[in-house]
Amino acid sequence: MAILNARVTYKDSPIHVLERFAFRDMGEAYREFRRHDGIGECVILQTCNRVELYSTGSDLPRIKRAWASLTGLREGDFDSLECDEGGVACRHLLRVASGLDSMVVGEEQILGQVRGSISAAREAGSSGQTLNTLFEKAARAGARIRGAAGAGSGGLSVGSMAVRLADETVGGLESRNILVVGTGETASLVAKSLSRRGLDFDVSSRTVRRARAFCQSLGGKPARFEDVLEGLSAYDVAFVATSAPYSLVTRERLTGAKMAILDLSNPRAVAADVASVPGVSLMNLDQIAAMVERNVQGRREWAGRAEEMIEDEAGALEALIKRLGAEPLVKRVFKETEEVRKRELDKALHMLSLDERGTRIIDDLTRAIVEGILAPPMNGIRRAAKDGRSDVVDAADGLFEY
Repeated sequence: MAILNARVTYKDSPIHVLERFAFRDMGEAYREFRRHDGIGECVILQTCNRVELYSTGSDLPRIKRAWASLTGLREGDFDSLECDEGGVACRHLLRVASGLDSMVVGEEQILGQVRGSISAAREAGSSGQTLNTLFEKAARAGARIRGAAGAGSGGLSVGSMAVRLADETVGGLESRNILVVGTGETASLVAKSLSRRGLDFDVSSRTVRRARAFCQSLGGKPARFEDVLEGLSAYDVAFVATSAPYSLVTRERLTGAKMAILDLSNPRAVAADVASVPGVSLMNLDQIAAMVERNVQGRREWAGRAEEMIEDEAGALEALIKRLGAEPLVKRVFKETEEVRKRELDKALHMLSLDERGTRIIDDLTRAIVEGILAPPMNGIRRAAKDGRSDVVDAADGLFEY
């Protein structure tokens, strides 16, 4: 079964381009992709730095059409789309899960996002055995690679880099009024970084209850959403990390403000014209990417070790996924054969006068005969799939017609 990965990431697309590819309603996106027969199983991995689709179908034109209908893009807008298939797609997911493909190399947030994406796909009924297995194995391998290769030294993440950038911009965060808008993963990483430095900050979310729960585990003081939006100018630094599909922070709300705003949202939650407000310094993920470039040198040694481990993991994962490609055929053969066995067994039992023990013995006997006959060829089909011998699997698919 083919695996296709189609993606747009920070590597080739700045944030204002990347956000055009983002799905505003994930439930609607899954429903749209599932309508198309050529797409098959489907998992969406969407973060502030990437929008990726994994599918067990290889119909890229159909994927583009569905993607365009969800985002309002045109077919020509997909020139920046990167695509991988088969083992290359598996290897890419391993690099993503281990943090090697992240803007901040080795960052810790992406592993949770990989796990969250497969959970969401399962809940939507969009993933199946192949992609469930791929993502579960990739997440476990990513955790192993990070641990064994020594990732995480320094605790780098998009959140910590944003805090560092804000610190440089305002000349130190101590004694500053700091605001965090949002309670998702990126906001959590910002809060962790602020708390580690012993800094006070306010946290605002759509509901005070959510902000209060966030603060209980990560620090900070909850603030009413409406009060914060009306009083933004009271803050020196604001980290905006939400999933709102519209601009929360607008020019009108910043009259008289002197502050730094870091928009960590995708799509962006701060209106672009805020950058022209006197006294306001607006930064987004593109500026963080530039800062990351200055920190890449210190992560290269870790990245080299991780790449070696990925090569070891990738071969085993690719073989497993290939083997799974034979499972629909194997299951079908066993199912059809079991139906024949039961039908013939019922006929025989109807002509015999057996007690319960005798019936059980005959039932066990016929089941053992069927499994004994089928097991060798079915295991041979699995091995052929694992070795990439699709001609054998195709021939078996034709032979076992019922």
